[in-house]
Amino acid sequence: MTMATSTKVTSKPSFLEIFVITLGHTMTHWYPATFYLLLPLIGKELGLSYGEIGAIMTCQYLVGAISNVPGGLAVDFVSRKTMPMAISMLWVGVPYLLMGLTHTYWLLLVCSALVGVGNNLWHPAAIPLLAQRFPERRGLAVALHGMGGNLGDAIAPFASGALLTILSWREVVIVNVIPGLLLAALILVYVNRTTEQSRDMAEKSERMRAADVLSALRTMFTSRTVLMVSASSAFRLMTQAGLLTFLPVFLATQMGYSPIWIGACMLALQTAGFVAAPIAGHLSDRMGRRRIIMSSMAMTGLVLLLMATIGRSTAFVLFISVLGFFLFAIRAVMQAWILDAAPKSMGGTSIGILFGTQAIGAAVGPALGGIFADHYGLMATFYFLAITIVIANLFIFFTPVSETRFGTNAASG
Repeated sequence: MTMATSTKVTSKPSFLEIFVITLGHTMTHWYPATFYLLLPLIGKELGLSYGEIGAIMTCQYLVGAISNVPGGLAVDFVSRKTMPMAISMLWVGVPYLLMGLTHTYWLLLVCSALVGVGNNLWHPAAIPLLAQRFPERRGLAVALHGMGGNLGDAIAPFASGALLTILSWREVVIVNVIPGLLLAALILVYVNRTTEQSRDMAEKSERMRAADVLSALRTMFTSRTVLMVSASSAFRLMTQAGLLTFLPVFLATQMGYSPIWIGACMLALQTAGFVAAPIAGHLSDRMGRRRIIMSSMAMTGLVLLLMATIGRSTAFVLFISVLGFFLFAIRAVMQAWILDAAPKSMGGTSIGILFGTQAIGAAVGPALGGIFADHYGLMATFYFLAITIVIANLFIFFTPVSETRFGTNAASG
């Protein structure tokens, strides 16, 4: 059995190529970000408890955790990375369309699980491709891609909140599928063409046997950097998933905000992350991944504690943007660090490992947050999330800064 390594290129990378891939990333985040806003409405219509609302997201992340590594391996075996990217976009959008047609809780869980599988094909294909196209600016390139996710997370709740003033939540879900279909076609046409042109100019791709793949997998699973960064990312995603699930619920039930104002708050959260991502990516290329990650996590924990202490007040809302700036700034930096420590031919698999472990954290976060909210009140969830980000930072503290087996030494600092 052989496996083609990720495309080796000699042509000059195009900014338009980054733009199209980043726009695709925007859509993969658009659907889940819309769904977070719809959760309070779905819960009210179906009479769900906080725990049942959290279980919907837990189901998505749990299935995603299981499918991440196989998905990453599958992407590494495919020479044309545009195909899994397009499939991912469709696979994410269609289940949300089905959610808009169902009236049963169990079918919501099934659709959520399908989203967890589909979303995991995008990142193992897109992130290594960009990292290899821009090897000297890996942190920045991956951060620009991450900005697409922040953009989708930011605009989708606000746009959906506005649509909810004239449409039902079911109609909003159906309308959302259209742009994803169009963008999937654009990726297949444009990005596939540019990568094919680069492939024609490149040397013949190196091939790996199945034994080589297993050897590379063993190397990654014994790398302390890969394991510690992945574990840290799991706790960071526990924080993020819990926040995205219960912040809209808090704003709706405790602050009495309408959907459009909840969307505006989520827009502020993600816009701050959108601004922070390229800054953090650039600084991590210059100052080291570890230093940027630890400082951002420390500030995230502090802001969460302040928000939990303040409670139902205007100041709580004002801190949302500050929280988003630090929480989302380091997402791409952690991805770049993993690629630094992984074999170049296993970029998709390494991202699959990262997303698989962090999906476990994302699966646990909403469920535990719902349990805390049901037993101790919704504000207790924010104290819990502050603890999870502190634990994430401890893993980074004990991560070796010099171990970069296959990449640059950008992790140091």
